Amino acid sequence: MGAEPLLAERLALDEKSFVELVVWRLARPVQGCTHDLKYRLAYVVEGVCVVRYDNETGKGDHRHLGGREVPYRFQSLEEMQVDFWLGVSRWEKSK
Repeated sequence: MGAEPLLAERLALDEKSFVELVVWRLARPVQGCTHDLKYRLAYVVEGVCVVRYDNETGKGDHRHLGGREVPYRFQSLEEMQVDFWLGVSRWEKSK
């Protein structure tokens, strides 16, 4: 069984920024993860990704905030989406 797409959205927030939400269910977890999801939630402003939650082989779950990459403790898809939108809101408020 291959990857099953669960979410694929691109939302324009204004003329300079957008959010892209992509999630797949995999047959088995990505190396470094305990769940069966592969994901990328990204907030891009003027062509620069400023907030991103993703998981990649060997790195596991993590997030990018500005230029920093930090581990992320994945609990559920729903909680991660809430955390992501909070990160977007915080970035907007910091401008």
